[in-house]
Amino acid sequence: MITPKPSDAKHKVQLIRLLTALVDDVYISRMSHFKGGTCAAMLGYLNRFSVDLDFDSEKQADKHKMEKNIATIITQLRLEIKNKSATTLFYTLKYPSTGGERNTLKVSFMGEEMEGNIYEKKYIPEIDRFISCQTIETMFANKLIALTNRYKKNKSIAVRDVYDIHHFFEQGYKYNPEIITLRTEKSAKEYLKEVIHFIEDKITEKDITNDLSFLLEFKHFQALRKTLKQETIILVEDEIKRLTR
Repeated sequence: MITPKPSDAKHKVQLIRLLTALVDDVYISRMSHFKGGTCAAMLGYLNRFSVDLDFDSEKQADKHKMEKNIATIITQLRLEIKNKSATTLFYTLKYPSTGGERNTLKVSFMGEEMEGNIYEKKYIPEIDRFISCQTIETMFANKLIALTNRYKKNKSIAVRDVYDIHHFFEQGYKYNPEIITLRTEKSAKEYLKEVIHFIEDKITEKDITNDLSFLLEFKHFQALRKTLKQETIILVEDEIKRLTR
């Protein structure tokens, strides 16, 4: 996973330490599956920085045991719990830093919306471990859904979703259409039309700058900043045409 700025190295080290400790915990590792932007970046599917750790959690996982084991790891790594969800395994953790630098990371274990997801053991070079991860087809489908789902749930927009969709299409990756149908009750073609409307209506150049400038290397960000929105729309339109044939 790239580190766009020297100051990002400290955050990456904290991510790696925490991920390694979570994977080395036998129970947590058995009951969870790595996913999201950090997973994709560490597997080489994405060429951007990512700041959080996200996992799917098996429904049979003992929440109290998970909480206990996570708490032990947090203490061992000398992290501070800045915020913790009362209902889910979602933590905002704080680590020491100098003034003005990033000093928090989020880690989540979610048991909802796993239907249709497919997992496989993958080697993560940066932690020298094998871990159960969402397949790229699963990640891509979930990323397409996340773009509109965040807004439907809490009116938030994550332009990194647009960037990831753009990159996945550009690289020729496939998505699992069954996951889209299971979660949205729409065909992939119908849902992709919704994605286009969402990008057209909700994504602005200001959003792109605010969300992506710290996740991409400067030259890459500058080259893509003004064209990301339209290019993504074109890539999604091309996929709709393929589905129509």
